[in-house]
Amino acid sequence: MEFQKDAHTDHISRQFNEELEGIKSHLMTMGGIVEKQLQDAVTALLDGDSELAERARQSDKLINAWEVEIEEQCTQIIARRQPAASDLRLIMAVSRAVNDLERVGDEAARIAQQAAKLAAEGESPRGYSETRHISGLIREMLNGSLTAFARYDTDLAYKVAKMDRDVDDEYKSAMRALATYMMEDPRSISRILNIIWVLRSLERIGDHARNICQHLIYLVKGINVSHASLKEIKATLRD
Repeated sequence: MEFQKDAHTDHISRQFNEELEGIKSHLMTMGGIVEKQLQDAVTALLDGDSELAERARQSDKLINAWEVEIEEQCTQIIARRQPAASDLRLIMAVSRAVNDLERVGDEAARIAQQAAKLAAEGESPRGYSETRHISGLIREMLNGSLTAFARYDTDLAYKVAKMDRDVDDEYKSAMRALATYMMEDPRSISRILNIIWVLRSLERIGDHARNICQHLIYLVKGINVSHASLKEIKATLRD
């Protein structure tokens, strides 16, 4: 049975409705905090702002607290309400998306950590242009995945999932460029390695944004597309 975005509004229990809407609302709140953390971490890197980097790193504690809170809410709803069909899918999709957001927060904290190291060195290494470009794509993916989830928009979810392929291509291109920089100037190796770690974290964030889109498709279509190709996902959305 396909999920309808207002499917859980017909419950006899208004409280149950509020609980379901609550976990989704909290997911969006957590997503906003994660987006801000990622933005701050990247800005701190590009601007050499060690104070902003530390604030971004500290945001991870708040994100972890939100993960624990939402997971507890999901567990309590399942225990008390014993939901079935689309209601259970909503709870499971939120729980999985929360897990991915927490991991995005971990990666953003790692970027902030590298930003602090580079700011302390006081010299902008090569690789910043690649970082700026890829981080822009990643932030677009993350925002798009959350928007798709908020709207139950599977078409947008597919578009965001498709972007992950572009990010992978850009990541590989950046790795080749950074390798060339290190060969040209061995003195830059340490700084460029820091940038490589940043780009690796950004690439992983893209994977998590794609995962959130897949959770949304599972919620709406009732089909697990975690290991499906883009072609298979597209076919699922047509059915």
